[in-house]
Amino acid sequence: MEFTREIYWNVGGGAATLVPMYLLTLAALVVMGRGLWRRIQVYRQGRPVQRLDEPGQRASAALRQVLSQARVLRVPGAGTAHGLFFWGFFILFIGTCLVVVQADFTDPLFGVQFLKGTFYKFFSLILDLAGLVALMMLAGLFVRRYLVRPPGLETGRDDAVMHGLLFAILLSGFVLEGARMAVTELGTPLAVWSPVGLVFAKAFVGLGEPALRAMHTGVWWLHLALALGFIALIPFTKFRHIFTTSANYLFADRGPKGSLVTLNLEDEAAESFGAAKVADLTWKDLFDADACTQCKRCQDRCPAHATDKPLSPMKLINQLGETAFNAPERSLAESLGKDELWSCTTCRACQEICPAAIEHVPKIVEARRNLVLMEGEFPGDEVMSAAENTEVNGNPLGLSFAARGDWAQELGVKTLAEDAEVDVLYFVGCYASFDKRNIRVAKGFIQLCQAAGVRVGILGSEEKCCGEPLRKLGNEYLYQGVATENIETIKGYGVKKVVTSCPHCFNTLAKDYRDLGFDLEVEHYTVFLERLLAQGALKLSPAAEGFACTYHDSCYLGRYNDIFSAPRALIAQAGGQLTEMSRSKDEGFCCGAGGGRILAEEKLGTRISEMRARMAAETGAPLLISNCPFCLTMFEDGIKGAGLEEQLAPRDIAEILAERLPAG
Repeated sequence: MEFTREIYWNVGGGAATLVPMYLLTLAALVVMGRGLWRRIQVYRQGRPVQRLDEPGQRASAALRQVLSQARVLRVPGAGTAHGLFFWGFFILFIGTCLVVVQADFTDPLFGVQFLKGTFYKFFSLILDLAGLVALMMLAGLFVRRYLVRPPGLETGRDDAVMHGLLFAILLSGFVLEGARMAVTELGTPLAVWSPVGLVFAKAFVGLGEPALRAMHTGVWWLHLALALGFIALIPFTKFRHIFTTSANYLFADRGPKGSLVTLNLEDEAAESFGAAKVADLTWKDLFDADACTQCKRCQDRCPAHATDKPLSPMKLINQLGETAFNAPERSLAESLGKDELWSCTTCRACQEICPAAIEHVPKIVEARRNLVLMEGEFPGDEVMSAAENTEVNGNPLGLSFAARGDWAQELGVKTLAEDAEVDVLYFVGCYASFDKRNIRVAKGFIQLCQAAGVRVGILGSEEKCCGEPLRKLGNEYLYQGVATENIETIKGYGVKKVVTSCPHCFNTLAKDYRDLGFDLEVEHYTVFLERLLAQGALKLSPAAEGFACTYHDSCYLGRYNDIFSAPRALIAQAGGQLTEMSRSKDEGFCCGAGGGRILAEEKLGTRISEMRARMAAETGAPLLISNCPFCLTMFEDGIKGAGLEEQLAPRDIAEILAERLPAG
């Protein structure tokens, strides 16, 4: 016998079957198309933004993400089940397409049949197993959602419709196959190549051929109706994420990771700055809301949400969608919630883990910009004072700009005004310039450079705050003012390379300043020192004793710049035996200082720094090492607030290394 099957067995392949089938298919596609078009009209409320440049690279990256399910699979359990379900359902879709191509095109038009022989045997086996995997994974996801639902997983009508419809489609497909096989394939060598269908066929065989044929006809039309209903419902349920999430991979931001749009503050045609309403956001921002599947991964990793603050990135994105579709003229800040907006630390944990490639942080910053620039609102009087201090003294701490370089005098470090012939400019930052605790870090870095024979200069009183904290709080005007001054000063001295000890300064100078004409090489000190050690220019004492420690990944060094190995290599070189925290590297937990929160009182919920300190204490290590002045400052307070002074001490990598320089 030839290994194949009659595709329209029992229902017939004539006009009586094909005409209504294709009319119903056309109707389902029209309903889907109209629904999608209505949603597109909502997206078009947003401002234009270019997200289709480099189309080849975008399409390739999007195809890799969709087919590999890489972002989905980052979270085991539900992510694995979803990935396996996708592959199973996708294989079934491809199989259905091949059936349609042969039955309705190649066979009637050209007499070509390819679903036969060995190919058909493996075709049948693969589709049967794919359907079984899809059905099992759907059952697992059903159990997770309805029987052992994790906290925070919201479930509504959409979820019930999706589970019920998909289950019905898959099950009816196997019933259909079993009825056909019970009549045509039982007892033949072909039957074993459809193992799941064979189980159903054996269960149905006792019904007799007339009943099996009647059941097959009814289930065939039911299966078709379910499949077409699935297509028609896509725009009206979370099924739309099939399109929107896939498209979001295509529309992904291909600029520097974590960079923000630089406002043209001199645009005389601009009536306002920032986002007051949904129309002030981009179409991509509104499209993001439709890509969200409410999987709660962002919420689970949000430090603000974890410490009982009102922000949930998931709910914020969904509220944005609700506003765009139902109340587009409503104040965005009122709709999303001001406390929610101010609670964000811009740590990017939400964006990094999002399987739909949603961009949370830029939306929050745009809303903050409008509050600050147009409404004059700040999260607290202390932030307003910090802004005023920066305008007057170039730093948010309110200390005299003339004393900015005093810390370096005893080390013989010269300002560029005194001697511009240096190997690197050390952009010190505000906290390492004025805060006593962080001055020790700055001194340690200088000592390491001097030991390696690196000529280092500073700007001293000419250096101003990089502007990052105020920018993330929405004060773009003040940020651009200090940034422009810094750029002009640095370029005026002919500097070739800049090194920072602050990840916030590093990220800002290396990325954000580019929009303002800054094009010098910028490095964080951990990368700079690791290279000096590797080259042999910097040597540590071999007699240094080992020490136990844990390490905190600064968000702006880790997630924003993917620098994870250099700090750990330095710790190892210094003799550290590192015990990782439960949340580390790209899954690291924020210290609470990002997003300008270093300047604001933490009045809602519990302190993020205390939660992170407790995570560090759980490792049993006596030292909590970081490489960021903001983190160090937060941990000094967080360890005290958590009552861990006797168990844990915060240190910076530069301090650790400086203590291990050879004597003399």
